[in-house]
Amino acid sequence: MSSPRISRLALALAAIASLSGCVTTGTNPTALSGSAAGGTSVDANAQLERCEAPLGTIAVDDGRAADWYGQFGSATQVTSIEPLLRLAVQQSNCFVITSIGNLRTDSRLSRITDTQRNSGEYRAGSKQQKGQRVAADYYLEPQIIINNDSVGSLGGVVGGLLGGRFGAVAGGLQSKVSVVTLSLFDIRSAVQIAASEGSSTATNFGAALGAFGGGAGGALGGFSRTPEGKATVAAFMDAYNGMVIALRNYKAQDVKGGLGRGGTLKVN
Repeated sequence: MSSPRISRLALALAAIASLSGCVTTGTNPTALSGSAAGGTSVDANAQLERCEAPLGTIAVDDGRAADWYGQFGSATQVTSIEPLLRLAVQQSNCFVITSIGNLRTDSRLSRITDTQRNSGEYRAGSKQQKGQRVAADYYLEPQIIINNDSVGSLGGVVGGLLGGRFGAVAGGLQSKVSVVTLSLFDIRSAVQIAASEGSSTATNFGAALGAFGGGAGGALGGFSRTPEGKATVAAFMDAYNGMVIALRNYKAQDVKGGLGRGGTLKVN
């Protein structure tokens, strides 16, 4: 390979690598990090919104029964959104999280509880009697509204660096957007308490890598594998931040005569 050709390839690789972390949210970069235990968080993103005290207990829907779940997982290779949502919720200190909402976790915990309570094989005083579970006050439902919709080509970013077949790289780079919502319900009344929208944009490298052939495409495969999935996760974090800000200023809605008693929009 000639020197100019090597130089062009190096420039193209550098351009793609520089865009590999190109994931931006609608308002704030809210990628998650760190851990949480009780009301303590470690290495949490400084831009994650927080509450001074928990507002109640919450069930976080795992999304597995949602219409978007299967198609989203296949397209992005993201196996689950819920663990990151749970991390954000606990780090924010806005709610105490219960297992209810995650179908697999709740089923497994119920099975373990039933075995320990009824098998007769466990020590006396194990406190496995009924009445130990904590009820959820609120229910958080995630929804994907727009899943990685293309919003334009980024060909101009690297097009000036390339010539010949390497120019195909520029045509393969696209900006894709994810738009999601979070809805918060009061479980006892089934009234919606809050709702928020979040968005995030990522760079798609899938078509671009093919221009380099199998060797280079394989070497850079990690850049193309899940940028859209990461963007969708970031969009959920963006939505959660917006919801927390609204909840910190929450005021209950009053309906004259009381909720569910006919309302004020009368019909003649």
